[in-house]
Amino acid sequence: MSSDTLTAILFIGVVLLTVGITFWASRQNKGAADFYAGGRSFSGFQNGMAISGDYMSAASFLGISGAIALYGYDGFLYSIGFLVAWLVALLLVAELLRNSGRYTMADQLAYRMRQRPVRTAASTSTVVVSIFYLLAQMVGAGALVALLLGAESQSAKNLTIIGVGLLMVFYVTVGGMKGTTWVQIVKAVLLMGGTILITILVLAKFDFNFSELLGAAASNTGKGDAFLQPGLKYGIDTTSKIDFLSLGLALVLGTAGLPHILIRFYTVPTAKAARTSVLWAIGLIGAFYLMTLALGFGAAALLDTGAGSKVAASGGNLASPLLAEAVGGGDGTTGGAVLLALISAVAFATILAVVAGLTLTSASSVAHDLYATVFKKGKATERDEVRVARISAFVIGGVAIALAIPAQKLNIAFLVALAFAVAASANLPSLIYNLFWRRFNTRGATWAIYGGLIASVGLVFFSPVVSGSETALFTGHDWSYFPLSNPGIISIPLGFFFGWLGTVTSDEPDTAARFTELEVRAFTGAGAEQAVRH
Repeated sequence: MSSDTLTAILFIGVVLLTVGITFWASRQNKGAADFYAGGRSFSGFQNGMAISGDYMSAASFLGISGAIALYGYDGFLYSIGFLVAWLVALLLVAELLRNSGRYTMADQLAYRMRQRPVRTAASTSTVVVSIFYLLAQMVGAGALVALLLGAESQSAKNLTIIGVGLLMVFYVTVGGMKGTTWVQIVKAVLLMGGTILITILVLAKFDFNFSELLGAAASNTGKGDAFLQPGLKYGIDTTSKIDFLSLGLALVLGTAGLPHILIRFYTVPTAKAARTSVLWAIGLIGAFYLMTLALGFGAAALLDTGAGSKVAASGGNLASPLLAEAVGGGDGTTGGAVLLALISAVAFATILAVVAGLTLTSASSVAHDLYATVFKKGKATERDEVRVARISAFVIGGVAIALAIPAQKLNIAFLVALAFAVAASANLPSLIYNLFWRRFNTRGATWAIYGGLIASVGLVFFSPVVSGSETALFTGHDWSYFPLSNPGIISIPLGFFFGWLGTVTSDEPDTAARFTELEVRAFTGAGAEQAVRH
């Protein structure tokens, strides 16, 4: 059997498995609670698996290993940032949000605020953050399938992105949260299994001596000890040092504002199950990010990562699949072909699971927050809500496809870091203020969200990511007036500042009584099961 045939069989198998799960789950959906929150029927273990499946995205599997392969120590900072970010989200927001919300992030904000302005702002932010995150997953899909099919043409990559977009719309419109959750659970099992296998094979090449692996990586890249020390990507000059601080802030604070991660806590029946899911997620996510060390440095040690190589040309996104081929026996061998196909199919499953979760989150927010509350003023039926959510999934999928096609030259871990910056700037300030500041009010919430959103997206637009650099979205143009690639160091403080300013300049009636109710519910879970729209 040829490697191309094997690859095609594994890819088709992954797609058919996820499609089958989605059809099975669609028969379980009986109302809005099933579509949005899976009927709150998942156990702590199942939800922990799904959370890790949602969080360990293509950016983690492909982007971080690629960043380590290209930049050594500086690439590993992504692993540290993503892991620490998860712990911050758990400590500050996750369970409190679950206890005080219903389906979306806006439910918690609107509990003691005026419904329409807050839900409009939260829904807008949710869609923008999700689209940034979707770009990363779909760029990864294009690079992956082009490698496997040997189709290096731009049209083949574009067709792959369109195909992934259509699949993610299918998962959401047919399976809802139940289908999406089971796809994420299956994906987590496949990803952990594949990563463990490649990690063992890489370490076996160096007699399980990690120091020897690091030495080989430093030697093979031609960068020597500099590869194992800070400074290859960040710390070169003052601008890059500030850019590193900005990236760190975005990574550490961003997860606590990512709607598609936070709404996973609505799928369990009790606060105890939420805590159990957290424990499982921590274990799986922590183990995975430790293994990215072996993947990244293994790629640096065993592959050509220099200028003009496949790894460098893909922005590092192909490091893990090519490493799998190398440890399996190399190009042209049966073992290499099997492992390349296997790891690429796992990465594809990763992409499908994450894009489904992102699209569901955005569509749910549009239907539940904008349509049902803002436009219909709470009078929409559950059937109408679900119908609008399905229509929204098509629209969001189309936007993501259109934006992902020109973004294919960017490293996907870097693209996700931008999504984290937007989430930390727009969503986190309002969530933190709402949970812990009694005086916080509607104007503060909307100013925090819109202020952080406009600041972060605006700075990205005027950054080297969009123009003025060789890997920019628009090459040949230059309006990069903002020197940093990640806006977090400016936009996150601005989000908190606008939230404070909007609150202290407002003359709204005191909402202290509602704050007390929210506080009790958030910290104890009392009344959480009866959460309703207000």
